[in-house]
Parts: sequence; structure tokens; C-alpha cells
Amino acid sequence: MRKTITLSEQEATLRQLLLDVSNYIGTLDGHSRPQLRFTGGWVRDKLLGVGSKDIDIAIDSMTGYKFGILMKQYLEQPDTQAKYPKSVKLSKIEANPEKSKHLETTTGHIMGLDIDLVNLRKETYTEDSRNPQMEFGTPEDDALRRDATVNAMFYNLDKSEIEDFTGRGFKDMERGVIKTPLSPYQTFKDDPLRVLRAIRFASRIGYSIDPEDEQAMSDSGIWEEFKLKITRERVGIEITKMLQGPNPRQALHLIDRLGLYKTIFTIPGSESSPPGTALSNWQKAYGQLQAFVNAESEQSGAQNATTIINSTLLNKPKDVYPMWLLCAFVPWARVERPAPKKPGGVAPTSAKMAAQEGIKADNDSAKLIDNAASHLGSIIQVRHAVIKEGSTTNPLKRKQDNVSRQEQGLFIREWGSNWRCSVMYAILTEITESPPKQHHELLEEYAHWLSTLKDLDLLEAYQLKPLVDGKKLAKEFETEDGPWVGKALKVIIAWQLRTPDNLSPEAAISENREQIESLIQDGKQASPSNANGEGRGQKSKKKKKEKGT
Repeated sequence: MRKTITLSEQEATLRQLLLDVSNYIGTLDGHSRPQLRFTGGWVRDKLLGVGSKDIDIAIDSMTGYKFGILMKQYLEQPDTQAKYPKSVKLSKIEANPEKSKHLETTTGHIMGLDIDLVNLRKETYTEDSRNPQMEFGTPEDDALRRDATVNAMFYNLDKSEIEDFTGRGFKDMERGVIKTPLSPYQTFKDDPLRVLRAIRFASRIGYSIDPEDEQAMSDSGIWEEFKLKITRERVGIEITKMLQGPNPRQALHLIDRLGLYKTIFTIPGSESSPPGTALSNWQKAYGQLQAFVNAESEQSGAQNATTIINSTLLNKPKDVYPMWLLCAFVPWARVERPAPKKPGGVAPTSAKMAAQEGIKADNDSAKLIDNAASHLGSIIQVRHAVIKEGSTTNPLKRKQDNVSRQEQGLFIREWGSNWRCSVMYAILTEITESPPKQHHELLEEYAHWLSTLKDLDLLEAYQLKPLVDGKKLAKEFETEDGPWVGKALKVIIAWQLRTPDNLSPEAAISENREQIESLIQDGKQASPSNANGEGRGQKSKKKKKEKGT
């Protein structure tokens, strides 16, 4: 493993600028020259050969905010403007006050780099909070307060060398291990969020977690502290970063292996939780999803079930994160909905509630999970029906499958624009509920169904627009619009799904005229009428006329 850092042109210019600022500050009355270091994740990533645009800069003798003000002052000097190109300017400077006002930090943007200016610090924790009391500290204090030794190394700008004050940073990087600088139990007890951060770092850079740290992470006492000190919003932020990272499978595997699922993906204050069998089989879900993600669609020759599912459900990079999010809630798939709060109402699925309450998922994510759990039964039923009927994928035989095409198209419209995510949720759920020897057959059935949908041109059926609109229908049938219009448009859509090659608006009306007229008549009979037999439209016209006079 490399033990030296080569700066990019931008980083080298930033280093020289910061040293010039430090020297400038040393000339000011009442100030000593501060010593500066690049810290934390930037050092780790540079040693791993990974580029980073985010640089934390530690200052030994003043707050980040004070240094930022003086840095801006230096950049406004005429001599400085002549020394550095115009591109070298601090485009923003914002104070980030923390618990201690005198230790506020500053963020800035310069030469395409995001910088965070902060003083070296020492932290002291109380029993009831994860937010420490902070004071100025030494480089050793600052290194030891960090959550992992690999994140605790500094790059000294004066010496252009790496400093490893924990004495373990290089060693743990060589071992590929995430390890706390101090006692893992006390470290996690002080700030239980560090458990999730350790999992995130391990999954991000492909490291394992030190056995002693793993043992502490699984301690029930730590998770009691977790419940008391950590907000669910913070949990959600860490989980989102894990699932959007380079190795979400490893993150879920660590959560699973360490027995943390029910603490993270939970409905706080509720007795509802996934059954033990769902949790013990969850590994099948995240293992299978990883296989789908890894599969590459073949450009020639026969595709197997995995590549067909990959190409149909994961055909864009942006599709991957929602699938991992859904995978996290597969154990909740069969947990019954709670009772509705109002008689006749429909409560959200338990999976949605676990997402909303456990990780404070945003509305779009919660809806995605709710839809997947709600449609689980109908997706499995449709897949069974298609396989049972042996629907053809031969376009020359399409007419034999017109009814099947209509039914499947209407279901896809019901499942909505995220139907692919819902189907993936169904696949992963069925995988967890099936013995391994049945997995191949199950995937073959889903691949056959998805191939059928593709051949029948139904993959985007949720976007299908009716050939005629409500105004045209009302004009054609010489009547007022009303609830019948929505029902009539559904009739038109069903006809379009049965006859995909007929794009005539006139045919759409003529071939469904009798059914639409029946809907209009039913609407008139159901609508309230006055003593003279006036319908809603007539009454509305009469009221307008009376108002006009």
C-alpha cells in the first residue's frame, strides 16, 4: 500500500495558497502562524488512489470561521490577485455554528474543490447525548476522536507528509479493516451512529470490520443507547448513503449478520415486526439482487433468466438504488397491514410504515415501497396465470393472445410507472420464500413472463394514452360530460390493448359505441334529478340562465 500522496495540480495550488494564508496571518498583530493539515476521508481516499473533491482542513490555533475570514481578506490583497490566476478565489464562505459557538466551522468552494475549515478539537461526551462538548485539541486528540483509524490520518501541509497519530492507520489500511481508534464499546456508546458509519465505510471501500468492533456493535447496551440518542432522520441518511454506495449488498449483509435489522428497519413503538423466517432468509434477497446487478445482457446468442430480468428491470443506472431500497424491506412483505384509523379506510402497508418511521423515507420512497408491497399478490397471480396459459411470445400468434394482452396491459397500468420495481420486489420476496432448488425454475418463469411483455409491446403500457379524449366523446354522443367519461376512456384503453395495430379514433368509438352508450345511460339513471326530470347538466344550465337574468 502506498504511504505517500501525490497532489493534483488543483490540490498543489490549494496547498500553496493555504500556506501563504498561514504566513499572512502570522504577520498580523495578535496572531501566530497556524499549522494546517488535510484530514480524514481525503487522506484515506488519496492513499486508496481514489480522487476526492471534498477536503477537510484542520487548523491548530483558531476556528475555521476565523481562518476563512482572514483567507478571504488575503485573497483580496492586490499582490495576491497578481500571484494567483483569477480562477483562484473563494466563491462562498458560510459559517456552520455547532454546539459551541466559538468552535464554528466554515465551508468554501475554490478551484472546483469543496473545502471545510475546522479547528483541531477534543471531544467529551455525556451520558444522554451523542453531541459532544468540544474544545480546542492537539492533533493526537483530533485523531483519537474519529470513528475509524483509516479516517484519522492527516496530511501535514508544511512537511508534505502523512501523520498517523493513532499508530494504526497504515496498519489497518494494509489489513483492510475498519477499527475504532479507542475502545469500540465506549466509542459506540458515546455516539451509536458510528455503528452505521462503520458499516457504511466498510461497504464503501470493501473493508471488513475488526472482530472486537463487531462484538461491540452487536451489544444490546449499544442499541439501547442507539434508541435514546439517534434520531431516525440520521439513521435514514446513513442507510441512503449505504444503498447509493458502491457495495450496498455488503452493507445489508453486515446489518443482517450483526443482527441489527429489527433496530434499523423498524416501526418504533409498535409490536409489529417481520417474522423470524423472513429475516433468516433475507440473505437470499440481497444475494439474488446482487446477481441481477452483476449480470450483463448478451448482445448475441441466447440469454439466460438472470440477464433477461436484468435487461428488463435494471436497464438504466438510476434503476439500481430503488431496487436496493426495496430489497431492504423484503422481510416486511408479508406482514399484515395495521387496522385503518377510520372505518372503511385503507391503512398503509407495514413495509411503508417501517420505511416512514424506521428510516424516515421521503414521500416518493415510501410510496414506492407501499406500491410494491400492495401489488405483491397481483403480480404473483398474473405471473402464475401467464405461465399456466403458456402465452406465446411469437408476434405472428399475437391475435391468439389478445385477451391476455389486454389483461396484462391493464395490470401494468394499475401497477404504475414503477411497475418494474414492484416486479423486482415480488421476485426477491418469492426467492426468500422458496428453497434454493426451486430458484432456477422461479427465475425462468419470471424471465418468460417479462419476455412475453416485451414481445407484446407492453413494457410501457402505463404510458398509453386513449385515442380520443373526453370532450370528443361528449360531442360524439351529444351529451354532457360526467363520471361516465372516465369509465368510457378505460373502455377505449382496453380496446387499444386488444387491438394494438388499430390506431383509428373513429374505430375506437364505433367498436365500443354500445358499451359507452350503456355507461352514459347508467350515469343518467344514477344522477340526481328534479321533479321535472331535469338531470345535472340541465339543472346547471338552468341555474346559469337564471343567474344571467
